[in-house]
Amino acid sequence: MLQVAQVLKSNGIEGGLILSFRDFDPEDIQLQEPVFIEFDGLPVPFFFDSFVPKGTNRALVTLTGVRNLEDAEELVGKAVFLDGWEEEEEEGILGWTLLDAEGKEVGTIRDFEDIPGNTCLVVETPAGETLVPFHEDLFIGRDEEERTVRMVIPDGLL
Repeated sequence: MLQVAQVLKSNGIEGGLILSFRDFDPEDIQLQEPVFIEFDGLPVPFFFDSFVPKGTNRALVTLTGVRNLEDAEELVGKAVFLDGWEEEEEEGILGWTLLDAEGKEVGTIRDFEDIPGNTCLVVETPAGETLVPFHEDLFIGRDEEERTVRMVIPDGLL
């Protein structure tokens, strides 16, 4: 997940929010894609019902399911994330350890193989080099301090 904004404050009584964007242009938001806000450590998806840029780093938005002032106030101060990886973030995980869903070490991420429609991690394992699909449905999370990426590894792949 990539943090792109923070909820600054609520706006009005119908669930409006003011978002402040960090190092990200509000014009680059894909409005048909969800953004995520964490609750109890878990990312919860929200879709935009409306999005009005305000200046260079703010936007007035309404999110699906946020319909009143009380709902909006619950989001104030929370970080807003986009799913997926930026290219420079991908390069930033080279040399990191890949873990399976249970936390068992699979190997070291050495490179990316951009197969059309199926980006794969090139992973150095004890049995040799293998390709692991790098898809959002398989991605569980990452730990920057531990330099690990955790993913569901399809059965039979290793």
